[in-house]
Amino acid sequence: MDSAEPFEAFVVRRHDGAVESGLETLTVADLPEGEVLVEVLWSTVNAKDAMVTVPGNRVARTSPLVPGVDLAGVVVESTEVSLPPGTEVIAHGHDIGVAHHGGFARYARLPASWVLPLPAGLTARQAMTVGTAGFTAALSVDELERRGLRPGDGPVLVTGATGGVGSFTVVLLAGRGYEVVASTGTGDAESWLRGLGATSVIGREALDEAPERVLGPERWAGAVDCVGGATLALVLRSLRYGAAVAASGLTAGPELRTTVYPFITRQVGLLGIDTVRTGRGRRIEVWDHLAGDLRGAFLDTLVDSEVPLADVASALARVGRGETRGRIVISVGASGASG
Repeated sequence: MDSAEPFEAFVVRRHDGAVESGLETLTVADLPEGEVLVEVLWSTVNAKDAMVTVPGNRVARTSPLVPGVDLAGVVVESTEVSLPPGTEVIAHGHDIGVAHHGGFARYARLPASWVLPLPAGLTARQAMTVGTAGFTAALSVDELERRGLRPGDGPVLVTGATGGVGSFTVVLLAGRGYEVVASTGTGDAESWLRGLGATSVIGREALDEAPERVLGPERWAGAVDCVGGATLALVLRSLRYGAAVAASGLTAGPELRTTVYPFITRQVGLLGIDTVRTGRGRRIEVWDHLAGDLRGAFLDTLVDSEVPLADVASALARVGRGETRGRIVISVGASGASG
């Protein structure tokens, strides 16, 4: 491919504490080093993508930066024999979209170790409906099951259930036969969450039982927390003996104010879920499991909206304001196609 060929990209630049962002014209020569050049067809919007546009953020580690921590497309050039030109691929995590140009551009050049073959059974658009959020959900459920959680053990709580990670977790758990209790602060989401498979839907205030006691009643056989902060503390104090919570969110803040009682007297577990440094083999394993889980599932139900690259700025603003339900997919080079 001609390194001087122009293409469109959404670029974020920092200037003396201020942040400017918008569409620009780049060339392949502007892309960072890597063994694989990908024509990006689809991307998706994550909270981390919205954060890089906020002045003073600590997420973006380079400027200029093309955000987009998720991308799916087709290999154009490659020096990696396992990823020849024409291979359909996905990539997420690592430094993509934070310290290395990401998916909000027609082309991306990446290290080969960051690039995965598109899982069998998923289209590129479907993979981006899943994205980092769905991968986080799948990794969370998998870690709980590795610890011993099984369908029939009792109710499994999902906090922040209308968000990207939470909604996918509801779908995955319900599909595997779990009794899912969805917790949300969104008042009109009950019918939508029940449609995804939630057995019941509760408000955030319902988590704060017996506040005068060190420990609450033993309610949950397991939990996936997408919120953090005070919500995570409430979950910990109400897990059943030997249960665990898989935690990946911090929208309620990074601080965790709790006691040692849940860990010592109930032997509960706090499982931190990281999707940035997950190894390539583990990624492929989880994605293959995901593709099997989601065949014929509610992927379209999980799409909040589909927008072209030109509308990325408004999509980022919506995510930053917490106005979305499910996922926003970006048609970068797919021209609104379904594949």
